[in-house]
Amino acid sequence: MKKLIALFALLISVPSIAQDFQGQAFYQSKTTMDMSSWGGRAGQMSEERKKQIAERMKSMFEKTYILTFNKTESLYKEEEKLDAPGGRGGWGAMMGSMTGGAQYKNVKDQALLQEQEFFGKQFLIKDSLPKLQWVMGSETKQIGKYTAFKATATKKVDAMDWTNMRRRNRNNDKKKDETKETDTASATKVSEDIEIPKEIEVVAWYTPQIPINQGPGEFWGLPGLILEVQSGRTTILCSKIVMNPAEKEDIKKPSKGKEVSQKEYQETIKKKIEEMREMYGGRGGNRVRIRG
Repeated sequence: MKKLIALFALLISVPSIAQDFQGQAFYQSKTTMDMSSWGGRAGQMSEERKKQIAERMKSMFEKTYILTFNKTESLYKEEEKLDAPGGRGGWGAMMGSMTGGAQYKNVKDQALLQEQEFFGKQFLIKDSLPKLQWVMGSETKQIGKYTAFKATATKKVDAMDWTNMRRRNRNNDKKKDETKETDTASATKVSEDIEIPKEIEVVAWYTPQIPINQGPGEFWGLPGLILEVQSGRTTILCSKIVMNPAEKEDIKKPSKGKEVSQKEYQETIKKKIEEMREMYGGRGGNRVRIRG
């Protein structure tokens, strides 16, 4: 109760934002991958080989993003950096080819635009903003000089979201099945050993001290800028905020590529994955098929 009162007091004390203000938030994004979730082949790997793959994945999944925002719009894009030397083949090439471009969100118009490159083809994803049913709590913590409040939501996971892949629970204990829903019933089967959960919990930390309902990536809709997100295996943490920078950056709508909806883009990925499965699936290891 005391923390809820503190939240209301903080909201009341926050000054109104000028219509032409701008800010930039810098985020570090990390995604962890459990090697055991990749099935039989990973189980036969040497520890040295596992470390090599883990290092490659670390470089792929640790990224820095910049969110440029005003009262209603934002532009979220990866900070440019040189690619690491060395080629990739097979599924590494597949993952490396899915390059995300600038993402534009307009909370007033509920609009989302994102440039996305996939195997050399440029797409412009145009859709409405995804909505999460946030449950706001009273728990707080300090992130830099900002007081952040906790909010949680349940997010549906797309069948193409391989960052949340996990080893299937093949426990046939009937007593356990009677007391709780099995993982298989609440997940999309990818192969005999791997699955993707259909839902994951999202934990966000937002600050009313910057009273805009923006955040990193697809996340938004809270009464303050989202500073931290824990979504499945991915954590996004704000490391720096610059309010009203001396040189303002235009928040331009992305415009390059073939215009598709999010659903149409996911279907394109699914089709390509099936093609890759036919090419590489016969060389041993898990044969990946997306079902459901």
